[in-house]
This record gives sequence, C-alpha cells and structure tokens, in this order.
Amino acid sequence: MGLLKTLFFILLFYYGFKFLAKLIAPYVVNKVADTMKKKAEQQFGNYQQEHTVREGETIIDKAPKNKNNSNNSVGEYVDYEEID
Repeated sequence: MGLLKTLFFILLFYYGFKFLAKLIAPYVVNKVADTMKKKAEQQFGNYQQEHTVREGETIIDKAPKNKNNSNNSVGEYVDYEEID
C-alpha cells in the first residue's frame, strides 16, 4: 500500500508542477523581457547622450596609436595532398 501512496504523490507533484509552470511561466518570461528592454533602453540612452552632435560640429574618429601585434604562433602551415 505504501508503494501506491508514493507513486500517487509523485504523480500528483509532477502534474501539479506542470500545471503551475504553465500558469507562472508567461509571467516570468514577460518580467525578464521587460527587464532586458529597460536595460537596453538605458544603455542606448546613455550612448545617445554621449554622442550628440551639435549643428556645424565636426567629429573625426582616429585609430588608436598603439597597435597590438600578437605573437600567437600556432605553428607552421604544412600543405598536404590527399593520397588515395
């Protein structure tokens, strides 16, 4: 009889969790989407305020003076031919 009770409770919790997840999931997804939207608007707003150009103003972007020359040597390239 204990085995049947255990299986009953496991199934009850499983289907109860599925039911509650269907009810709660849309709310959670909307909340996360709203949070991401607010963060994106805030970042874009900060960028836009920093980069406003007044009429008649000229902006010249220059390349950085220090160039990063990487010595990431992964080895020598060896050309090969496929042999049948």
